[in-house]
Amino acid sequence: MKLLRIPVGIYAANCYIMYSETEKEGIVVDPGGDVDDILNLINKKEINIKYILLTHGHGDHIGGLVELKNILKVPVGIHEDDSFMLKDGDKNLSSQMAIGSVELEPDILLKDKDVLEFGEEKAEIIHTPGHTRGGICIKVKDTIITGDTLFAGSIGRTDLPGGDYDTIIRSIKEKLMIYEDYVKIYPGHGLSSTIGNERKGNPFLK
Repeated sequence: MKLLRIPVGIYAANCYIMYSETEKEGIVVDPGGDVDDILNLINKKEINIKYILLTHGHGDHIGGLVELKNILKVPVGIHEDDSFMLKDGDKNLSSQMAIGSVELEPDILLKDKDVLEFGEEKAEIIHTPGHTRGGICIKVKDTIITGDTLFAGSIGRTDLPGGDYDTIIRSIKEKLMIYEDYVKIYPGHGLSSTIGNERKGNPFLK
């Protein structure tokens, strides 16, 4: 499995492309903007995208979603508890951002422990509420895309609607810290880390 990171949009949200090296099938996670850059990378690597997945419903992670879906013509998946956000620009906060209102009806309502396949790879959905009610992480082998749940040295903010500090800490400790130290994490903003580094050094997990 290969993972490509593209910081996109005015908020520099991390968009990820994960794909099978042998079968060239993949997924796009959190297309927050700069659709041309995303498409250029997909075309350069000759990847057949099967799904667009969203770690949560905030505007900075969905800015390029409608355009990308219209071009790729693939299903969009979001956790069922965040689906209401995707349908409403006020609730997903995009209407308050420079990107303008983004609204879309999701094709797939994800749940905890769902598995989506691309090529020979399996993407496991981990429901990690706290940043939003329907926040998810996406695990493929020893790699986890953590969205705005867990960052390198920090955690997602919990002061927006649907956020809750105790809930996000519980999600991280019970759903993510159960994995081995070598497991890599790729957050929604900023640089990557590992479960081990966050277990030892993240001040919010002490």
